[in-house]
Formats: sequence, structure tokens, C-alpha cells
Amino acid sequence: MLQTIRHFLELIRFSHTVFALPFALLSAVLAWSQPGSQFRLRDLLGILICMVAARSAAMAFNRLVDRRIDADNPRTARRHLPAGLLSVRSVVIFTLLMSVLFVASTTIFLPRRLPLLLAVPVLLFLLGYSLSKRFTRYCHYWLSAALMLSPIAAWIAVRDEFALVPSMLGAVIFFWVGGFDILYACQDAESDRQARLNSIPAALGIPAALRMAFISHLLTIVMLLLLWKTAALGPLFLGGIVLIGLLLLYEHWLVRPDDLTRVNIAFFNVNAIISFGILLLGCLDLWIF
Repeated sequence: MLQTIRHFLELIRFSHTVFALPFALLSAVLAWSQPGSQFRLRDLLGILICMVAARSAAMAFNRLVDRRIDADNPRTARRHLPAGLLSVRSVVIFTLLMSVLFVASTTIFLPRRLPLLLAVPVLLFLLGYSLSKRFTRYCHYWLSAALMLSPIAAWIAVRDEFALVPSMLGAVIFFWVGGFDILYACQDAESDRQARLNSIPAALGIPAALRMAFISHLLTIVMLLLLWKTAALGPLFLGGIVLIGLLLLYEHWLVRPDDLTRVNIAFFNVNAIISFGILLLGCLDLWIF
């Protein structure tokens, strides 16, 4: 039983929740700081449950639809479905359960109705990413668009409205995730070509893909500056933007066209620091200034 639970946690890469969850929490903190907003513990719990359930459903669905592709790629052949560690039936059931849990969990925010009304369209968009490599090289930005919904959704859960501040936070995610997913996809450029799958590295080559990722991360800094201005944050967050810029430069120094061995360090370690750093700096800035 414990081993099965561990396999499912590995299947959905539970540790990678760190990429989107801090942005959702920062968005909620910013929403609670608005006039007329009131902190409710149930809203915080609802955001956490919805984030975990939605991401788990999307990741499990991704592993389902890509299981044959994963089996043909030496890098992914040991994943749980190709390796037979989990059955297709069990992952289908898990995906359905997580999908139902996500939609049901939006009722936690009642009487705010927008979360419940938007739950199914959002879920379908998240699941749709898994099919995007079949028809567009810009699949990396479908992933980033899916993750950028997290701060927007968290704001809606608290305020029941659309607003500019969470949209700017979402724009940060859009360019940041899009850039690092391009870096990560460089590992599979050749296998994607052989499988006739679309990605920017497969279509343009690794050197051009790295340049595109760099531009995407430059735009991340621009969006962070616009967020700082829009949310009226203080000098602490501004100083953090400088540090984030340095971390992104380090990430691009790690990954080179002729050396992709450090992609995983750039992908997880550096980006986890950036994600939690933005949350920490944003909260401290609000509380101190």
C-alpha cells in the first residue's frame, strides 16, 4: 500500500508542485491585503486542495496519453506506466478521482460562485496540455499558460473577481515556465523528431531554443518589474527581482548546446529557489513595508 502511494506521488512528480503553489499563495496573500477582503482558513485549505487535485489530475492524464511515447524514449522508459509499476486502469481511476476532487473542492469557496463556474473549463485546459505536442511546437507555452492560471484562480477564490495584479503574477509564470520548459525539452529534441512530436528544440534546434528561452526569461524580469509597480510592492521585492535575474543567468550558464547534463539542476533546484523566493519576498515586503 505504501509503495503504491509512493509510486503515485512519483507519477505526478508531487515535488514539482513547488513551481506553481507559491505563486497561488502569494496571489492569495495579495488578495487578502485588499480592502474589504477577509482571511478565511477554509479559503486557504480550498486553494491547497484545488492546486494539488488539479495538478495531480493533469500529470496523471499526461502520463496516460504519453505512455507509448515514454516507452520509446530511453530517458522516460522507466516511468511507472511503461515500466509496469502502475496499471493503466489504476491511473485512469486516479485521474478521474482527482478531477472530481478538484471540481468538488471549488464549493469550499461558496458563496463565491466564480470558482465553481470556472472549474470545468480550467480543468479541460489543464488536461489539454498533454495533447499539445501533437500539433504545436509552442506546447511549452500551453504548459506555462496552464500554470499561470494558479495565481489568477487563487485571487478569484478570495475575491470572486478578475483583476490586474494576479494577471501580472500569471504573466511572470507564463514567461518563466515557458523558458525553463524549453530548456528541459532540449534533452528530448532528437527523440521528439523521431516520434514526430512538436517542440521548439525539435523544430528549431538546441542553440535557437536556448536563445528563445533566454528571451522568455528576460520577459520574466520585465513582468516582475510590472508586478512590483502594479501591486505597489516595496524595495525588498525590487531587490529580489535583481537576485532572480542573477539566478536565471546562472540557469542559462548551466545549460549549453554542447552540454545538457546539468539541465535537471537548472530545472528543479534553481527554479524551486526562484518560486519560493518570490513568495517569501512578496510576503515580507507586504508585512514590512
